[in-house]
Amino acid sequence: FYTPDGDNEINRPVILYMHGGSFTAGDKSTSDCVDFCESFAKMGYVTASLNYRLAPNIINFLTSNETQYETVLKAVSDAKAAVRYFRKDFANGNSYAIDPNAIFVGGYSAGAVIAIHQAYIDNVIDLPTSSIDNNGNAFNVQSIVNNVGGAYGIEGDAGNYGYSSDVNGVISFAGGINDVNWIDNNDEPLVSIQGTNDGTISYNCAPALSSSLVLDLCGAAEMHLQADLAGVLNDKLIYSGEGHSWAANGSNNSKFTQAIEFTSNFLFPLLPCNNTATNVMEVTEKNKRLVKIIDVLGRASNIMTNRPLFYIYSDGSTEYKIIIK
Repeated sequence: FYTPDGDNEINRPVILYMHGGSFTAGDKSTSDCVDFCESFAKMGYVTASLNYRLAPNIINFLTSNETQYETVLKAVSDAKAAVRYFRKDFANGNSYAIDPNAIFVGGYSAGAVIAIHQAYIDNVIDLPTSSIDNNGNAFNVQSIVNNVGGAYGIEGDAGNYGYSSDVNGVISFAGGINDVNWIDNNDEPLVSIQGTNDGTISYNCAPALSSSLVLDLCGAAEMHLQADLAGVLNDKLIYSGEGHSWAANGSNNSKFTQAIEFTSNFLFPLLPCNNTATNVMEVTEKNKRLVKIIDVLGRASNIMTNRPLFYIYSDGSTEYKIIIK
């Protein structure tokens, strides 16, 4: 835990930050975790760097989609329990002096993947019921959730029950989502920072780790297109030509410190201690929002791959592009 030194406030916002490591390695003491948490604690946040369950068998994880789903869902369960821990503490004396209505989750790489799925998988019925693994066997992702969470279902098996695991925003440093359609119009604000040449988690959509045996993840480009379509407050900082590891060494990389500042500016208007209604409106007006998509014949279209489309935005600008998959 990291708390502001000498701060007597009793309603401080919280950020839970999770390390990377492809769900097979990593620890809450890595330099990006420490630097992120210390940076935001100096701004008045309560921050915590979390460990979560890793894949017990690396080979199984890298070759089995079923194991990949199970591993991520267990990590999400751990993150949900951490959110509930803070709300439980608030209800029992508030020793961390937090505002339970200002809890944000984020991370780098796998940590960002956890935060994204924690926020945007709203219900077990969002998940697929019939998937085919790399070995040809069928499996049901909804059954994995029920096996992990038991009677608690999507809330998981990690404890601190009886308190909400809802979050108020998501911070993604080089993260992605398995299905962009999980981002809908009732969802939490999203801020992302990613490089366009990320080979671990694609800036667009591709198998993670650049391996055909690993589930697809869609990065900042696709997540924010969907967030625009769903009307979810969002912003992104894109590093052209940058790969995946810019955040790994924390503040030793200037891009990491820039990402911290960008994230702070995004979160500030969302804090309940500010005039939320006014500030969120101001942020929304500043963001270029996607209004509609049309094809070359002027017909309305959804986001599609391998097809030229025009993306029309609220500021009057238009982008012509092809998303290659």
